[in-house]
Amino acid sequence: MENTRILILGLACLAIISVAKALSHEPELGSARVVFQTSYGDIEFGFYPTVAPKTVDHIFKLVRLGGYNTNHFFRVDKGFVAQVADVASGRSAPMNEEQRIEAEKKIVGEFSDVKHVRGTLSMGRYDDPNSAQSSFSMLLGDAPHLDRQYAVFGKVTKGDETLSKLEEVPTRREGIFVMPTERITILSTYYYVHKEM
Repeated sequence: MENTRILILGLACLAIISVAKALSHEPELGSARVVFQTSYGDIEFGFYPTVAPKTVDHIFKLVRLGGYNTNHFFRVDKGFVAQVADVASGRSAPMNEEQRIEAEKKIVGEFSDVKHVRGTLSMGRYDDPNSAQSSFSMLLGDAPHLDRQYAVFGKVTKGDETLSKLEEVPTRREGIFVMPTERITILSTYYYVHKEM
């Protein structure tokens, strides 16, 4: 009888541990990596193609087209987000027709159970859940109030020190936004295929 109780208790503990691991499981990153080069340093990120495939395809296509070159971080809210401006309005260089068409596409909201924690990439949008275009945030802290409300599509893989530098930039408040007092430009971007070692 005592052995049966111990066995049942042991199985229950294993089940609880398995559920906890499943709930905390981070999605697998795809092999593509993107690097944003800024005057504060580089930020590298990867994508979650199984979590938000349409969003990943859209953002990666904009990167390949050079859409984020000369764009900027219009919002830097310490402990919350560093947000990249929409490509259509945030670039200082003119866009070609292919860039403009892709930048103005609206992407369906691919909401998931992936948590908004520091380093997460999350699409910006308006009140309409299917209004995301090309603006996205790099989370500077945990933001559970965004979970299942905004599409998570990747995470920062290198450059957390650059995000920390961005958090120290002087800011001003404009309505609900905390904005840097200087333009933080994405000087250039590149991408590559990451190979596991």
